[in-house]
Amino acid sequence: MSGLTHFDADGRARMVDVSAKPATERIAVARGWVRMDEATLDLVRRGEAKKGDVAGVAELAGIMAAKRTSDLIPLCHPLPLSSVRVAVEIDAALPGLAVRAEAKTTGPTGVEMEALCAVSVACLTIYDMLKAVDRGMIIERIELAEKSGGASGAWKRG
Repeated sequence: MSGLTHFDADGRARMVDVSAKPATERIAVARGWVRMDEATLDLVRRGEAKKGDVAGVAELAGIMAAKRTSDLIPLCHPLPLSSVRVAVEIDAALPGLAVRAEAKTTGPTGVEMEALCAVSVACLTIYDMLKAVDRGMIIERIELAEKSGGASGAWKRG
C-alpha cells in the first residue's frame, strides 16, 4: 500500500499531512450532465417545474455541497474556499442540463473534490426537482475538467 497516500505503512487509513506543502492558489473545474426527456427539459425552459427554479436551486445546492465536502468524503481536508461558482445550463443536444462548477482556494492541497462534490449534488438536486415527471433521467459523465496550482501544476482534460 506504499503508493496510496491515504494509508500508512501498516495499512491504516490516515489523513495526508500537508503541513510542509506550500500554500498556492488552487482552482478546479468539474462538470456533469443530466439527460432527460425533451418534455421535461421544456418544463425547465418555461420555468414550470412544480418545485421551482431548477437551475437556481441546483446551483445553490452545489455551492453548499462544496462547502461540506470534508464532511462527506472520508479523509478529505476541510478547506477555506475563497470561491465556488456553479452554473446549470440547458444542453438541447443532450437533451438535458449541463452543470459546471469551479472551486478556488489558496492552500497546501487541491480543490478537485470540492468541485466534483458541487457538480454531483447539483445533478442530484436536478433529479430530485424533476423526478415526479421523469424518473428515467440519467446523471452522467461527472468529471474533473481542469485544475491548476500545487506541485503537479496545471492539468486539462483532452
